[in-house]
Amino acid sequence: MIQREIARECAQLLCEYPVVTIIGPRQAGKTTLARSFLEYEYCNLEVPESREFAVNDPKAFLGQFSGKVILDEIQRVPELISYIQAIVDEKNVNGQFILTGSHQLALKESISQSLSGRTALLHLLPLSIAELSSAGIKFESFEEYVFSGFLPGIYDQNQRPLQAYSNYYQTYVERDVRQLANLKDASLFEKFMRLMAGRAGQLMDYSSLGNEWGLIVKQLKTGCQF
Repeated sequence: MIQREIARECAQLLCEYPVVTIIGPRQAGKTTLARSFLEYEYCNLEVPESREFAVNDPKAFLGQFSGKVILDEIQRVPELISYIQAIVDEKNVNGQFILTGSHQLALKESISQSLSGRTALLHLLPLSIAELSSAGIKFESFEEYVFSGFLPGIYDQNQRPLQAYSNYYQTYVERDVRQLANLKDASLFEKFMRLMAGRAGQLMDYSSLGNEWGLIVKQLKTGCQF
């Protein structure tokens, strides 16, 4: 496993805040980072049975944990956050919860309402070149870094880059974007993704892009939120 530079900061924040929330894109290594703190119990809210329990009886769900706990993909059950607030305020102990979430917009909104001042936010991105280098992974050219990418699974699980990113894209469109944006026309979003990939590194000009691709400015701006 490649050591993450942010791990030390996470450990420090657990000594300073009741809750640490790790947010970032899917497959960036949030779960791996959280589970590196071995004294914490773990629950994945992507698991249907766990999610159903949490939705139907949040108080009993949280009551099953005897100590510190990791709640993975907390945005799947945002109702839990207000109950976490109550526990945090009652116990007044740092490092009680580690939360992780992939949907940054939805998660930030929920946290700002209930956990303001009670949680530290950590933004975890995929691997950096420095992190790869510290693990002894070095490429001869920038193009090789771009081709191989920076998802931890490519290196920890020997995944093929092209297959890994194809799967990532399918998960992103079919699951996350549909949930967040109520996406009805997946082909339109795929068109938008190709459009943006071809303009990487250029200044954003919504009108020009809309004229070229037949998309209206409102659609373009909505797509850029994700």
